Amino acid sequence: MDKIKNKEWALVLGGSSGLGLATAKKLAFHGFNLLIVHRDRRADLALIESQFQEIAAQGVQLLSYNMDVANSEKRKEVVQKVKTHLGREQKVKVLVHSIAKGSLKPMYGEAESTLNQQDFQLTLNAMALSLYDWTKNLMDQELLANDTRIISFTSEGNTKAWKGYGAVSAAKVTLEALTRNMALEFAPMGIKANCIQAGVVETKAFQIIPGHEQLRDSAVKRNPHGRLTTPEDVANAVYLLTTEEAKWITGTVIKVDGGESLR
Repeated sequence: MDKIKNKEWALVLGGSSGLGLATAKKLAFHGFNLLIVHRDRRADLALIESQFQEIAAQGVQLLSYNMDVANSEKRKEVVQKVKTHLGREQKVKVLVHSIAKGSLKPMYGEAESTLNQQDFQLTLNAMALSLYDWTKNLMDQELLANDTRIISFTSEGNTKAWKGYGAVSAAKVTLEALTRNMALEFAPMGIKANCIQAGVVETKAFQIIPGHEQLRDSAVKRNPHGRLTTPEDVANAVYLLTTEEAKWITGTVIKVDGGESLR
């Protein structure tokens, strides 16, 4: 594949670390140009930029935007910039949602440290509703390809209860419901939408979950392969969903966990 002449673009929301970064690297390897939206502190930008340079060195174009994906005004600004850069001929073929911004407060405890309505709103907006907002905005600006693949990440917390995970769990279930309905209602445009349920991956976001050590150890014991899922395992599955052979897969949750959830 001639990467330099590839006109296909992938937009990765949350592409500066973890699953999002691994996915960006994988897609770049297969010739996709990258649009990466991330939100990071100034102190971390030098390391992140070095990762982005590594991606660009594969002969693809890469544009990055450091912003809050849930900010509607910033989103509209970025979409307009993307539209200007891509012009009329180039389109977004892949949209990956990898946002890990949410409240990890418990439901019970000291009143000031327990989940409230604002915590739920922040978490659902960032980790679920933003998927629809970005898709709709890109669609309204005619930036999506006829065969766009939309892929987001859920977790086993969609059915299991973990202390401190209530808001994120609600967001994951919402994300899955949105995916099913987007797959149905956007089908006339040729859009396919799926969620990947990854096994436990030891990312920075995972390491701030209360009791993550116990979750990690339990995942290793339950997994038939005796190890955690890696970001690269998940990125490989994302790429598979972008291929021509996967065009009839839509509206579903696909487990990428090495059998971790079997027991």
